[in-house]
Amino acid sequence: MRRLTALLAAGLVVSVVAASCGRAEARREPADSPRAASSSDATTSPQADRRLSSPLPEPDAWIPRAPDRLAPALDATTRSLRSAIDRWTTEGDVSSGEAPLDVQLLALYQQRIYRMLARDPALADDVVARLSSSVAKEARINVAAGSNLLSLASPVSRPSLIRTQPPEPAGVLLGFYREAEDRFAVAWQVLAAVNYTESKFGRVVSASSAGAQGPMQFIPSTWAAYGLGGDVHDPHDAILGAANYLHASGAPGNYRVALYHYNPVPAYVDAVMRYARQMTRDPRTFYAYYNWQVFVLTKHGELRLTGPGL
Repeated sequence: MRRLTALLAAGLVVSVVAASCGRAEARREPADSPRAASSSDATTSPQADRRLSSPLPEPDAWIPRAPDRLAPALDATTRSLRSAIDRWTTEGDVSSGEAPLDVQLLALYQQRIYRMLARDPALADDVVARLSSSVAKEARINVAAGSNLLSLASPVSRPSLIRTQPPEPAGVLLGFYREAEDRFAVAWQVLAAVNYTESKFGRVVSASSAGAQGPMQFIPSTWAAYGLGGDVHDPHDAILGAANYLHASGAPGNYRVALYHYNPVPAYVDAVMRYARQMTRDPRTFYAYYNWQVFVLTKHGELRLTGPGL
């Protein structure tokens, strides 16, 4: 019923359209570890963790391309990110404000590595084979999902017209997903995966060329039928509307059919299901995906629109 939005095709809501976009000066860093953030950067957030045993990567930290160096970098980054997320979710407040600085920087570095791997299948195979077993499972899903969305990406001609905003806090969004799950029996992980894929959890504000709007990207006619009288731009209303639409389209009995109604492109369906599966396997990955940022592919290269350092 709903065609692939221009935002998706442009790569705005995918995390995997190109290799690292680090600045030239960042690329001269040593190969084995990301460059340390300065002490002033590490203390700009009141939530910055002071107990980190290793330095944080800068927003455009150099990424090694040699598999024997890239695999340890991804492995260490993922493990550090999991620990940072554990601290955030047990000691912090996930329903107020943004994530701690360590979570943001580690998630961004992880995302940039996966962007590189999704563009280079041979490199991805070599790197994944060198990872520890728990990280390798996650990596296979992320690379496959990213490759799905990479196949749909095309350059954006006028990135300056793309409007972005900070998303609702992660805990607030999780509450909306769970409310929708209770009401419509659609798994919260599927709703989160759609929200991530469509708008990076509401970071992308601009409507698509087809007129799709809001954090769950509804065209007006579909919203009129399934939006429950809410505001398409309101994250709570949009998530409930998406759950209503997916339920009416076959979920939870057949998520693939329901997602195909939502966006009739097999690669899109595969990507959403993979991200949802990963969040089911390890709920911490929801908080990692939440901190993955908006990148746009242009004719001159890649541009990051959101996140630390901008």
